[in-house]
Amino acid sequence: MKRRQFLKLAGAGGGAAAGAVAFAAPAIAQAEPAVRWRLASSAPKSLATVLGAAEYVARRVADATDQKFQIKAFAADEIVPQFKVLDAVQHGEVELGQSFSYYFIGKDPTLAFDAALPWGLNTRQQVAWITRGGGLELLREVFRDYNIYNIPAGNTGAQMGGWFRKEVRSLDELKGLKFRIGGWAGTVLSRIGVVPQQIPIPGIVPALASGAIDAAEWVGPYDDEKLGFNTAAKYYYYPGWWEGSTQFSVYVNLDRWRTLPKSYQAILELACAEAYSWSLAKYDVDNPAAMNRLLAGGTLLRSFGDDILQASFNAAFELYAETAAKNARFSKLYESWKSFREDSRLWLKVVEQSYDNFAYPRAVPKPKS
Repeated sequence: MKRRQFLKLAGAGGGAAAGAVAFAAPAIAQAEPAVRWRLASSAPKSLATVLGAAEYVARRVADATDQKFQIKAFAADEIVPQFKVLDAVQHGEVELGQSFSYYFIGKDPTLAFDAALPWGLNTRQQVAWITRGGGLELLREVFRDYNIYNIPAGNTGAQMGGWFRKEVRSLDELKGLKFRIGGWAGTVLSRIGVVPQQIPIPGIVPALASGAIDAAEWVGPYDDEKLGFNTAAKYYYYPGWWEGSTQFSVYVNLDRWRTLPKSYQAILELACAEAYSWSLAKYDVDNPAAMNRLLAGGTLLRSFGDDILQASFNAAFELYAETAAKNARFSKLYESWKSFREDSRLWLKVVEQSYDNFAYPRAVPKPKS
C-alpha cells in the first residue's frame, strides 16, 4: 500500500484505537531517508499475539514507506533481557521496545497506569482515558524522564484469574496459598493472605505440576493452553480482577524519535493504533476457541467468591491511596484515572453491563420446528 493511501485510510478509520492520529494525508516527499531500527520486546515467543503486534507494526511501517523505514522485532531475551527493555530503549541500546509498563513499577509505580492496575479500567475505558481523557499526555510526561516516547500499541483485553490445583471456596482458603503472580497484583494479594511467587516463564508449569506452588496466572485461554497450564492444574478461575484490561506499548528512544521525518512519525503512530485493534480482535477470536478446547479436555471453570473479590477490591484502593500520599507523580495520574473511572461508571453500568448481563448468559435460541 502506498504511503498516501495508508495515511488516508488510517487517519479516517484509526481514531477508535489507542494512539491513533486523525489527520488529512500530507503530501509526502519522495526522498525520505532509509531507516533501519531494532525493536526489543518483553514478550516471549509463547505470547504470539503480543509479539505478533510488534511484527504487525513493523510490516505496516515498511509497507507504508515503500520499505524505506524497516523495523526488525526481537522476542524477549533475544537481544535484550525481558525486564530490561525500558532501560535498553532509554539508553539507546535499541531504538524501539515493546512491553507491559507494569513490569517497571520498581522504578516508579506510576508506570502501571500505562498497562493495568488491579480493579482498574476495562478495555473500552482504557482506550477512552488514553485517547480522549488526558491519560496519554500525562503518561508522556512520565516517560519523558526515561528518554522515551511511548505509543499505546495493543491490549490483551480482560484476563483470566489463573490455574489452581485445588478449589478455593473462601477468603480463608486463600491464606498461605503460594500463587505465581507479580507486580501490584501480588502486592494486593499479599494483603489478603496470599504468598506471591516470582517464577520465570519456563518454570511456571513444572512448579505448578509438582506442587511447589498452588496456583499460577498468565493471560487467558489462548496463551495458557499453549504453555500447558491445563496439564498442571484443572481449576481455572475468573475474573482476573488484577487485569481487567492490559495495555502494552511501543517505546521509542526520544532522541531517535526526534530525528525521524514527521511522515515516519505519523506512520509509526498509525501502525501502532492499527496493532491495538488487531491484537484485541485476535484475542477475541482465539480465546473463545481455546476456552472450548480446554473445557472439552477436562478444565473446570470456577469463579472467585464475593468475599475474595470484595477484600481484594478494598485492598487495591487502599494501596493506591497510600501510594498517592507518598508519590506526587502517582497522585497526579491517579486523580485523573480515578475521576475518569467514576465519571464513566454509571454509563457503563446502565448500558454495557445491563446488556451483557442479560445477553451473554443466554445462547441463541434454536429455531422452532
